[in-house]
Amino acid sequence: MSVRLPRPRTAAGKVAGLVGAAVGVAAAGLAAGVVSERVLVRRLRNDPADRYADEVFGEQRSDETYRLEMPDGTDIHVEVVEPTRPVTGHPTVVLVHGFCLDMGTFHFQRKRLAERGDHRVVAYDQPGHGRSGRLESGEYDLTALGHTLRRVLDEVAPDGPLVLVGHSMGGMTIMALAELYPEMFGDRVVGTVLMATSGGLAAETKLVAPALLGRVGSPVLYMMSNATRYGGTVIDRARRSTSNVAWLLTRKYGFGTSKPSPALVSYVEMMNSRTSADTVTRYLRTIATHSRFPALAALAGTPVLVIVGDKDMITPVTHSEEIVRRLPHAEFVKIHDSGHVVMLEHADEVNVALERFLDSL
Repeated sequence: MSVRLPRPRTAAGKVAGLVGAAVGVAAAGLAAGVVSERVLVRRLRNDPADRYADEVFGEQRSDETYRLEMPDGTDIHVEVVEPTRPVTGHPTVVLVHGFCLDMGTFHFQRKRLAERGDHRVVAYDQPGHGRSGRLESGEYDLTALGHTLRRVLDEVAPDGPLVLVGHSMGGMTIMALAELYPEMFGDRVVGTVLMATSGGLAAETKLVAPALLGRVGSPVLYMMSNATRYGGTVIDRARRSTSNVAWLLTRKYGFGTSKPSPALVSYVEMMNSRTSADTVTRYLRTIATHSRFPALAALAGTPVLVIVGDKDMITPVTHSEEIVRRLPHAEFVKIHDSGHVVMLEHADEVNVALERFLDSL
């Protein structure tokens, strides 16, 4: 009879064992609340009054699809909706989404613009989000995102006027573009829409909700802060084990109304969950150090629309007020009872403001 001796544990094996144990501890810490969280989420999701229960999210008409390769090899997914009744001089509308989301963030705005049919619409997924590729090495940087936006414009909208619409990190991306290419504003860019974003002070916001980290527990927090060391796969597994908690926190931190549409919460949480832990951690530093108030000067000579929800817990109203203080000519729309994903939560009001802005150009 032969006996198989245990294999000596390597340093890597010890690390893997510690990480596995950490995941186990985190899961055990959550176990007591799993049943109650599941029951609560099930009850909240089954709301017969949900106006978006039958809305099909994630799929919209696209007349052209592109895969653009950046100099570092990252593939960028771009979709274009052509106007059905072109109007001479109407600008192309470019939609730039935020952190841990994708182009679907602008679901209702893209849908409405397609119905109007008088504007060309360009939407793309930022690097590491949606259907765009992830970086192979290094950290994500807002300056690089500004270059990515410029590449998208050069490739799919090289001529004619532009209106740039940015939500959250998308607004920061537009500011990075203005910092890099101020000459584009007033020449090509004839209007800018900044939704729930910030020109700086981002380190003071709740871009990663402290409550989420506290609820999941220190083992997962430790792994999140060491994502590049331990690997995103292990951390993503831990995140999936707390999906009900994530849904509830998305509802709390993303929305302002006391009873948001469960379908919208699920849609936003799905976009969040599809963003890998590796992508999340590699974006945090550049967002936390974002400070581009001087870049706003490039927007001073063109129309600007600033939109924010009055209950935004991610980039609070004060951030939009500071942008408007530096751009006093900007139209400022503060939407009552709305949180960070204002263009989804209060789509009708945002669409009215956006259409009025476009029609005024």
